[in-house]
Amino acid sequence: MANRGPSYGLSREVQEKIEQKYDPELESRLVDWIVTQCGGNLEKPQPGKQNFQNWLVDGTEPIKKIPETPVAFKQMEKISQFLQAAEAYGVITTDIFQTVDLWEGKDMAAVQRTLMALGSVALTKDDGHYRGNRDWFHRKSQGNRREFSEEQLRQGQNLIGLQMGSNRGASQAGMTGYGMHRQIM
Repeated sequence: MANRGPSYGLSREVQEKIEQKYDPELESRLVDWIVTQCGGNLEKPQPGKQNFQNWLVDGTEPIKKIPETPVAFKQMEKISQFLQAAEAYGVITTDIFQTVDLWEGKDMAAVQRTLMALGSVALTKDDGHYRGNRDWFHRKSQGNRREFSEEQLRQGQNLIGLQMGSNRGASQAGMTGYGMHRQIM
């Protein structure tokens, strides 16, 4: 979207690492899921990161209520509205991409991660909004509350967990006295 010249040095290395995280197989699965979510009467884009980006940036085909606007800031505003809606639905803030990641195509892997998180939240909520194969996304874990009796809690206070370490075998044998000079030979 934005006209940028080639990057060099560290900037180029960072951009290459970001581009390596993009998964074409995941792209295919996400396209299938989005088409299914929109009722199945949506045209799929040609495979490829650029086509996937253009398809998502447009965003007008699946939802006819959204007017098509060629103005850049309006397109970015639509992306921002999607991100706000995803966060309100339950996607964690750290899982949400930045607007420029999609609009400029800077980090399409982050866009994929956001869509995966959205699918997982929809599957976990099970509120009727999820359509598609339930194996496409992971169900997020729910609370696993445990109940302990008072006796079990008291027994736990007497144990030293292995995470805290142990002082068995510790001695000061071979230690020099405090205040003595270090012997360098």
